[in-house]
Amino acid sequence: MALLQASRLAQTALAASRVTGSWFARSITNSSVSQQAAAQPLAAEDGPEEPRWLGELGVIRTDWTRDEVTDVYNAPLLDLVYKAATVHRIYNDPSMVQRCTLLSIKTGGCPENCSYCSQSSHWSDETGLKAEKLMDLEPVYEAALRAKESGSTRFCMGAAWRGPSQVGPRQWDRVLEMVRRIRGLGMEVCTTLGMLTPEQARELREAGLTAYNHNLDTSPEYYGKITTTRKYEDRLSTLAAVRDAGISVCAGGIIGLGEEDQDRVGLLLQLATLPEHPESVPINRLVAVKGTPLQDQEAPSGLDLVRCIATARIVMPRTVVRLSAGRLDLSSAEQALAFMAGANSIFDGDKLLTTPNNDRNEDSKMFDLLGLRSRPAFLNYPSGNDSSRDFEAAAAAGASSHSHGSGCCGGGCGSKQQQQQATA
Repeated sequence: MALLQASRLAQTALAASRVTGSWFARSITNSSVSQQAAAQPLAAEDGPEEPRWLGELGVIRTDWTRDEVTDVYNAPLLDLVYKAATVHRIYNDPSMVQRCTLLSIKTGGCPENCSYCSQSSHWSDETGLKAEKLMDLEPVYEAALRAKESGSTRFCMGAAWRGPSQVGPRQWDRVLEMVRRIRGLGMEVCTTLGMLTPEQARELREAGLTAYNHNLDTSPEYYGKITTTRKYEDRLSTLAAVRDAGISVCAGGIIGLGEEDQDRVGLLLQLATLPEHPESVPINRLVAVKGTPLQDQEAPSGLDLVRCIATARIVMPRTVVRLSAGRLDLSSAEQALAFMAGANSIFDGDKLLTTPNNDRNEDSKMFDLLGLRSRPAFLNYPSGNDSSRDFEAAAAAGASSHSHGSGCCGGGCGSKQQQQQATA
């Protein structure tokens, strides 16, 4: 009897909705006809042809042209954010944002002369930053434990080196052991150690590294104005070595180095036309450090940052766009717009390498305010390489290694359980 009554109620509601819908449709039609008669718009065929990127919004491509990326970047901001948000929702849960922690495991004394960086030995007298030794294993492990307890799911380690080739085997082995131990905590592990050889990339992969960060910084055309101690091709060679080793690529850049808009377009074009889109693209906003050549450089606005994030989301739809350095003086509203435009990761903790960062408690409050939740570790990354796309296979390999005495994860990351919890 209850089912029969429910059926009759549903039929009555459907009939009512049809009547209402018919009346509403007639009203809209009449209004539309009168408006068309008054406005008399041009025929559709008289308008400009729809650009390819707009007709293929959300399609994964690596054949972007400069004109196309320029067209995307120069779109009216609100329209750009809307389109980026549309793409973002095709591939990602817009409420899920990863929280990462970055630790400087070897600070200062870098032989490179990147004009934005406080760790360069070229102006250490001006910055007052002294070179430190590589940290011991246990303090790094304890820092990773604290980060995990605070909600971070990816732990990133940075060393102020030109590359591991400049240090001895004992230091290199210590870094590899750091990767093994932290992966064993059930955290994703990322490193940024400078330029790598193919052999060094393979060793990091065997140690369990999830991703390797090697930022391109800016466009190829502007790069020579930022550093002269290495070439753009050196950066691309390291990315190739990382990719060939099966490690996911994390590569992005910095805005606010004195570059023009076309240099920002050039950076995003370079990233979007790599053989494969990076797993992650960090977008950094310059934090000017006293004593560096860019100490007086004005930081770009929060809306400049949003424009770059939205463009990155459209040209690299599945990539994790990381809202990185330079958040400290952004309002929650500006950061909310960045998340809407496609950013789905932040770095938390009070310091990023040597520069100040947002307090974890503030970020937690912002997450609550915006209805965001933290991304669990070991969810597959659709733009990742093998190291961050097939975690269950990696866990099985780790279990085999662990049974032979290795310090790898040994299957303890619980990837399958966490994926089930995240999708439940």
